Amino acid sequence: MNILVLNVGSSSIKAAIVHSETGLRSFSVEVERVPTQPVAHFSDGAQIEFSECGHEAVLRALMPFLRSKMKELAVRGIGHRVAHGGSRFDQPVLLDPELVLELEELNDLAPIHNPLIMQGVRIGMEYFPELPHVAVFDTSFHHTISKRVYTYALPKWLREKYHIRRYGFHGTSHEYVVELAASHLDRDIREMRIISCHLGSGCSIAAIEYGRSVETSMGMTPLEGLVMSTRSGDIDPGLFYYLMKKGNFSAEELNDILNLESGLKGLSGHSADMRDIIEQSAAGDEDSRLALQVFTHRIIKYIGAYTAVMGGVDAIIFTGGIGENSSVVRYRVGQKLHYLGALLDEDVNNDIALTDAQPVSKFSSPNSRVQLLAVKTDEQLAIARKAKAVVVGEHNVNPNPRIPVAISARHVHLRQETVEALFGKDHQLHIHKWLSQPGQYAAVETVTLVGPKNKLENVRILGPCRDYDQVEISRTDEFFLGIDAPIRESGRIENTPGIKLIGPKGEVVLPEGVICAWRHIHMSPTDAAMFGVEDRDVVDVAVINGSERDLVFGNVLIRVSEDFVLEMHIDTDEGNAAEIDSGDTGALMATQSKGVLQKRRIMSPVFK
Repeated sequence: MNILVLNVGSSSIKAAIVHSETGLRSFSVEVERVPTQPVAHFSDGAQIEFSECGHEAVLRALMPFLRSKMKELAVRGIGHRVAHGGSRFDQPVLLDPELVLELEELNDLAPIHNPLIMQGVRIGMEYFPELPHVAVFDTSFHHTISKRVYTYALPKWLREKYHIRRYGFHGTSHEYVVELAASHLDRDIREMRIISCHLGSGCSIAAIEYGRSVETSMGMTPLEGLVMSTRSGDIDPGLFYYLMKKGNFSAEELNDILNLESGLKGLSGHSADMRDIIEQSAAGDEDSRLALQVFTHRIIKYIGAYTAVMGGVDAIIFTGGIGENSSVVRYRVGQKLHYLGALLDEDVNNDIALTDAQPVSKFSSPNSRVQLLAVKTDEQLAIARKAKAVVVGEHNVNPNPRIPVAISARHVHLRQETVEALFGKDHQLHIHKWLSQPGQYAAVETVTLVGPKNKLENVRILGPCRDYDQVEISRTDEFFLGIDAPIRESGRIENTPGIKLIGPKGEVVLPEGVICAWRHIHMSPTDAAMFGVEDRDVVDVAVINGSERDLVFGNVLIRVSEDFVLEMHIDTDEGNAAEIDSGDTGALMATQSKGVLQKRRIMSPVFK
């Protein structure tokens, strides 16, 4: 399917007709210097200067060219890159006039980008009313970051009134390149911890743990994080007050300085282009050398931080205009990562030349524990594929029948060896009651969980025994025990905290295995076929409980097995907060992502 991808930037407008499967560009155009002296460069080599400047004038002048090509190439839909989707829009949406108004309410969250993008949306819908228009959000991939990651340490009333939180950007690029990298390495992305460095005019880093974004350097706006071409990245917020008081700067002047005059341009004093920075550094320009040093230092710092957040890293990706093309930047960063087990092959790094045919190049040495890769991003293709999925209804899921909801209390899964250490040699679990999932039961036996702060007694063991030890608790339990447990699916226990278990015959210290369970749905293959989902899909679920507090749960994992009965599991805290009881039902709304089966790593506990 051919999709027109429209990307309206602050100073440029890019449009391309992209085949959603092959990535072939049948036509493309880029307009530079839109606010001042707009010039269009077409893929056939033609070049046109516009008589009027400004986004509206250029967009309206561009539309006749697009219409002729779109009719000729049978374009089926238009995908719009939207910088900011706020807290609501976590996946692509089919646009209508009401949604456009709703999106325009988010303009203040991205004042440099969103107003111009929405202008492009409106003009596009005016000229092509017969085609479906799809918004694809830069922020949506990062909707999986946790509350502790996206919350700023500001007063609650301020955060809520002005929707202040971290959102993250470049999500379309990060999502695309990590999938490409995992495929190149012949690895399942849901088994990998990846750090993706998008280094271009705008720069951001994302920590992607088992296929989900868990940290990212940009925040409420694209200004936070790394040094960029003209953006400052991280600064002391006290600088605003200092400059407003000492220099009598207005808010608008400071915003322009930090977004348009800082970064590489501000450090070097002459250029925002990394190619110029490197050339002048080699020629002895100290300001350019400092710009390169600050730029790469910030990347190294974030890589170290995100490795700590994930408890390790399997691959580090360099993408974007700088990441793909600058061997100097890759080398200066890579040479500092030996402590991670990331060993750079300098010759391979120097020879990298990414193409559409060869979009991935590994430049780590054969004995490197961490893979280093340069990956050619393709946000246009990613947007085209997401838009196509909306156009043909791939995001729609059969809403019937209803899915029963079960509240999952704290519990423990144990190996037989651990059971015997706690209850005595050859001890077998006794059935207290059967659970809804076939073959699973709540055991008579209970244990005491001992955390750094407190202990929880009479925690039920679930049977039968498994080949790993795992403790599932709620957020309330987590704070009570004094444990920082990640949200994980069952069986994914690496880089999780341990805990002491006490039974009537002994104690066991688990080195890992404490998690807060990722909300999930059990279903059989027959159910999965009926709903149109697969194992490892992530979906949205509207929970129907007959009250005014019906709500949508996002980021729900699908688990498919012949042994499963249809049921959605949420923990006690979520059930209480939403006033949901066992017996309420849910309806599938949309599929967000695909996945495949995972493997698990087991560590042995310490018995006492």
